[in-house]
Amino acid sequence: MAKNRKNQAAEIRFGPVLKVVLLCLLIGGSAIGYVWQKSQISKLGKQISDLERKVEQAKADNKALANQLSMLNSPPVIDQRVKDLKLGLAPAQPLQVVRLKETPVRVEATPRELAERPVPGGTP
Repeated sequence: MAKNRKNQAAEIRFGPVLKVVLLCLLIGGSAIGYVWQKSQISKLGKQISDLERKVEQAKADNKALANQLSMLNSPPVIDQRVKDLKLGLAPAQPLQVVRLKETPVRVEATPRELAERPVPGGTP
């Protein structure tokens, strides 16, 4: 004879319900994780594009500043700036320039002599 359902243990009745609840939690947790990952990917993509834009702006600024620096270092601009500021600077006269003659130092040692020389502070 078949057993009456009223006499079955409580774990048998709640087993399928527990399985369904766990399955729903698993699917729901996976869905929440998927949405969270997609939002993180979106945020990181926006950060990357913002940083790339900043890098391009910095490169453009560097190029403009390099052009300005090369312009300011040109001799005509420097001369004009000296005149504007009334610094009283002028190119040196030929008599004001002192030229030094430097003689080259000659080393007349063969590679064998260099190899046989003792090293200062070394062991003999």
